[in-house]
Amino acid sequence: MDEKIALLGKYNLWNSNPLDWGYKRSEYTDKITDYVGNRLIKVLVGQRRSGKSYILRQVAKQLVDNGVKPENTLFINREFTDLDFLKTYKDLDELIKLYKKELTPSGKVYIFIDEIQIIEGWEKVVNSYSQDFSESYELFISGSNSKMLSGELATLLSGRYVCFDVFPFSYSEYVGITEQAKGRQSYQEYMNSGGLPELFMLQKPELKRNYISAIKDTVLLRDIIQRHSVRDPKLLEDVFIYLVNNASNLISITNIVKYFKGQGRKTSYDAISTYIGYIEDTFLVHRCDRYDIKGKDTLSGNAKFYINDLSYKNYLYPGYGYGFGYLVENLVYLELRRAEFDVYVGALRNKEVDFVAKKADRIIYLQSTYMLSDETTVEREYSSLETIDDHFEKVVVSLDELTMPLRNGIRHIQAWNLKDIL
Repeated sequence: MDEKIALLGKYNLWNSNPLDWGYKRSEYTDKITDYVGNRLIKVLVGQRRSGKSYILRQVAKQLVDNGVKPENTLFINREFTDLDFLKTYKDLDELIKLYKKELTPSGKVYIFIDEIQIIEGWEKVVNSYSQDFSESYELFISGSNSKMLSGELATLLSGRYVCFDVFPFSYSEYVGITEQAKGRQSYQEYMNSGGLPELFMLQKPELKRNYISAIKDTVLLRDIIQRHSVRDPKLLEDVFIYLVNNASNLISITNIVKYFKGQGRKTSYDAISTYIGYIEDTFLVHRCDRYDIKGKDTLSGNAKFYINDLSYKNYLYPGYGYGFGYLVENLVYLELRRAEFDVYVGALRNKEVDFVAKKADRIIYLQSTYMLSDETTVEREYSSLETIDDHFEKVVVSLDELTMPLRNGIRHIQAWNLKDIL
């Protein structure tokens, strides 16, 4: 057998290898397999180490369990050092042809390529194989940069792919892994830790801290600094730290520039804006624009940023002041995104609504808080929603054990039950 194919054999299902399948992420695998059986390219995008590789492997295993021959699946993870020879689309094309020659699969071939953006010109191979009507292929790819399907590439693959945003483990997945009951205690534990999959294999806080730090360093170095030839790596990291420690707050680039200049750092509006864009592209943080509820349009200027996983806050920068309410708000944002809502910060006259969540014809207005501990807090959270004079859903989310009664059509939901209504 060819040496390259022998290397691939370690990571594929051909020889009944004892592979690590990880925790079954049915919410993703079920959505993806719903699209199996056509030429649409299945694209998974999300932050490094958020579980995309496991999901691809689980989909491949599900296909084999349902009757696809193991040799008709090809799994390529470009992050493995064994595959460092895969540098360009020509290398990828040669490897696929070599696989077909060595294993001689009969019928449709299912090709899985993980972290495909590392391969230069990868879109040429993906486009070619997905549209090859002389033979039957179905492609599943993943990447860690939000721009991988933008610009010319989106035009090239227009209408021929379906995209799935992959996030770290949700709260419901967390209680599934840890075998805990849903409730305030387990939700607080989840909120004070994080959902990156490999965290669950590490027991000591110091090991978790080192792991999260390594992910952060890898993303900043490999996906941003090296890719974009960043001139000021220290400023890039400090911008990330600033976004983490100001998550759930309205932020303007002008104020960030003033903050750094106040520290004696020379920078500019364009530099900060560019660095924030790079960080967003890697899914470390998410921008949440403001939305004029009355005018029904997005607003430029200030925006909020939410961390893709609270582990960055909890393990890397825990010393900064950060109320529990902001942590809850961050998790509510992520839960809405997992449920495939478009999410905005609501603006109405002189009031702010934490979230305007839109999906098709459905709109939900949400307020989130740690606890509805007193009448002042209750009034603050409910009054913003009561100001909205339409008839879409209105919800207050908190960590209170008792459910508040319906008030002017506004429901109260415990954070650990939010998924049930989305």
